[in-house]
Amino acid sequence: MAILIDENTKVLVQGITGSFGGKHAKLSLDYGTQLVAGVTPGKGGQKFEDQVPVFDTVQQAVNETGATASAIFVPPPFAADAILEAVDAGVDLVVAITEGIPVADMMKVKSAMQGSKTRLIGPNCPGLVTPGRGEQSQGGCRIGIAPGYIHRRGNVGIVSRSGTLTYEAVWQITQLGYGQSTCVGIGGDPVNGTSHQEILEMFNEDEETEAIIMIGEIGGNAEAEAARWAKEYCDKPIAAFIAGATAPPGRRMGHAGAIVGGEEDTAQAKKKILRECGIAVAETPSDMGRTLLEAWGK
Repeated sequence: MAILIDENTKVLVQGITGSFGGKHAKLSLDYGTQLVAGVTPGKGGQKFEDQVPVFDTVQQAVNETGATASAIFVPPPFAADAILEAVDAGVDLVVAITEGIPVADMMKVKSAMQGSKTRLIGPNCPGLVTPGRGEQSQGGCRIGIAPGYIHRRGNVGIVSRSGTLTYEAVWQITQLGYGQSTCVGIGGDPVNGTSHQEILEMFNEDEETEAIIMIGEIGGNAEAEAARWAKEYCDKPIAAFIAGATAPPGRRMGHAGAIVGGEEDTAQAKKKILRECGIAVAETPSDMGRTLLEAWGK
């Protein structure tokens, strides 16, 4: 099953002719992703890697290829417009990798997307991976910048605000002999498209996902909201890790959203709420995999 993406998802890349977008588009192709189009204004008619057509607009790409998901590798000043262009073209899923999009721009994007069928993941996120069932998980779907080779198809869903901790959790689960259904990096910006709770809801409904790792950070109360929802509605074991236990109050830590403000914003407060909601909490990043297996009874 998996969530959001699978081996049949047709993907386009906005910013495919740039160095960063092109590098990761090639890695997604190598992974087995159905990368069907690229979009760079003014470069329509070119071919990426001699096989993927490049279009001037997202609408042209969707009309010609049937793409349903878009990855945004567009510089920050233009990324909000790129997201809205994909929304206007009717894309089901937009994954904004771009870091540094102004908060005011994202507020306008969120407002403009009200009532839209499009789901936004990110911005400032590593993207998503649904591993394939072939050797080294080839043949799945990779959208973004996550290293494909560490994934293995299995029954653990992973959702995270942190890119690097996403990879750490994936690697631990793989090394322990298990695998992942889908891994979702939702990004660490204060205004993002999809929350922890929304991903938990999808994992809870997914028949293939049997257990979940949730990775959060200081700042905001999204993890607390997700934990309270899970206590009421989720019947699958969840292990969590909250980054930023040593960050001083008021100090930005890594992500723009990782600033302690309210009472539920600190790492200790979040961990307390998570435990009260029946979620197993790992004290260090190296314990995420083992903590999940203990909660899962494996």
